[in-house]
Amino acid sequence: MLITVSGPAGSGKSTLAAGLADALGHEHVSGGDIFRALADERGCSLVEFNELAEEDDQIDRDLDRRLRETARESTDLVLESRLAGWMAAEYADLRVWLDAPLDVRADRIADREDKPLDEVLEETRARAASEAQRYREYYGIDIEDRSIYDLTVNTARWDADACLSLVLSAAESYDDDSDEGKYPVEGVRYEF
Repeated sequence: MLITVSGPAGSGKSTLAAGLADALGHEHVSGGDIFRALADERGCSLVEFNELAEEDDQIDRDLDRRLRETARESTDLVLESRLAGWMAAEYADLRVWLDAPLDVRADRIADREDKPLDEVLEETRARAASEAQRYREYYGIDIEDRSIYDLTVNTARWDADACLSLVLSAAESYDDDSDEGKYPVEGVRYEF
């Protein structure tokens, strides 16, 4: 089974994906970890690396190509990234979108990165706008389109364990043979 976990920064993607992979005995691949590693290799902050990615589209395209190839070649996988649901497309059995209000997400990021909240709010807004523009430009993806997701969870409403329980229940009750509703991912230009 291939499960994707997507959502904006601070929504709880990494926490849920790791817990889900552990509970199911699946591999966990994180696009965020790959992106952060690439930024570190270049000595850039995430904001600087996002700005660089605005001018060098190959950064995003390389990451997204790897995500798509991983989805195509893997089974028993939890694939986590902002675009995991879109990149995994027809290979995904269950696509999950996590979200929370901006102030909640920014507070989580500020705690995690030990940064001032006002700075994180500004960075998070700038990062989201930058990413949305690039996704639209590169692939024709509207990141606000939730129609491809099977399950959407507001992680501000439940703690991490409850969110895991919700998604785990959906994953464990999934039956590919009786699935009549896989939502196709259409209109994406996979031009890497």
